Amino acid sequence: MRYDNIREGTFLSRPNRFIAHVLLDGADTVCHVKNTGRCRELLVPGARVILNRGTNPARRTAYDLVSVYKGERLINMDSQSPNDIAAEYLPRLFPKLTILRREVRWGDSRFDFYGVQEDRPFFLEVKGVTLEREGMVLFPDAPTERGAKHLRELAQLKQTGMDAHVLFVVQMSSVTALRANRETDPAFADALLAARAAGVSVHAVDCLVTPDTVVAHEPIPVEYI
Repeated sequence: MRYDNIREGTFLSRPNRFIAHVLLDGADTVCHVKNTGRCRELLVPGARVILNRGTNPARRTAYDLVSVYKGERLINMDSQSPNDIAAEYLPRLFPKLTILRREVRWGDSRFDFYGVQEDRPFFLEVKGVTLEREGMVLFPDAPTERGAKHLRELAQLKQTGMDAHVLFVVQMSSVTALRANRETDPAFADALLAARAAGVSVHAVDCLVTPDTVVAHEPIPVEYI
């Protein structure tokens, strides 16, 4: 995926989940943050950030904050990008894919993707990952009952005989493995273990991130604890 109109600025502060103050061309500029998670380890005063200018002239903020440098590592933190990245990556993950649709309902649930591979239908849920510690990436960065619910629903779906998958899109490169963040959300870690035991396929892929592009790169290991 590509951003069309980027600028680099310096992060100043984040008064709430939705906006950030960024120093841009010497001026304090209010930007929309495209991630409502905590991101405390990323959005620190003085961090270099990448902004993308919006196309709607009626917007209250002209720019979206989409990526941030953590040292020399550029991390995409746009919570809308993982599904777009997944849409580009899934034909590689499923080379005999014949059908791929987004946002499809099954019973009372809505999953990010529905597909058919070799005449076998499947549902797949996507999770974006931005938390990195010494090369290991962790999900989630804050408790997420919604995330655990998705895993339970995938396990239920698997019991009906359909295929079920979860894909963790790691929004950075050069990482060693992915692990559930049990310290922050033990319920999600337990739900991931239960989903795997039920036959849900767990995938993780890292991304090559530049200021104006984010592209799925290669699979990374998933560690279970």
